[in-house]
Amino acid sequence: MSTMPEIHDMREASTRSLVAVAAILVASALGFTLLTAPFLTLLGAGAGAVAAAFHGVAAFLYLFVGTIGLYLGWRLLTGHIRAFADLQLLSVVGASLSFLAIVFGNWLYIFYRAKTPDSPRSFFIKNMPEIHRIFFEFKEFAALFTLPLMVCAAFLLWRYGGQVLVRPWLRYTVAILFGLAFFYLVVAFGLGAAVTKLKAA
Repeated sequence: MSTMPEIHDMREASTRSLVAVAAILVASALGFTLLTAPFLTLLGAGAGAVAAAFHGVAAFLYLFVGTIGLYLGWRLLTGHIRAFADLQLLSVVGASLSFLAIVFGNWLYIFYRAKTPDSPRSFFIKNMPEIHRIFFEFKEFAALFTLPLMVCAAFLLWRYGGQVLVRPWLRYTVAILFGLAFFYLVVAFGLGAAVTKLKAA
């Protein structure tokens, strides 16, 4: 058994890195949107499929990032984190992806709630009302919790920097925020996938 102390990488990410990550994410999303579909198509009859695709991609990427965040949050909680700067940047990426998933999800929700006989909401209320009440309505609001949780985690990591590592209450708070965000993410992702299988928008 080694008695060597674990080395902590206490370097903080720079504000320039934070701005760059946020700008790249937003620019990539906008650029991808404009390059892959004409603007009129995004607002036309087939827009539900486009919104669903963007929402699905953002949610999948957030699930990937959220899994890494959960691991790093656990390392932070136990006091064994090595890549503190990575955790800072990951919190911004997670918050940004949560925001994008919610934006595209709300766009998709327009088609879900369309007042037509073949809309998913009309279909579920007529054939499986419990799916609408339990699956979709719960999923919709559960997903919204991910954004404030990740924003709070990012704020604490950037506001207090390396102090998070030496102040137990900060360390525990950030780790719990990452854990709760991951929980709501998985709930929303799983229920969203189930609803889509039953009736796509």
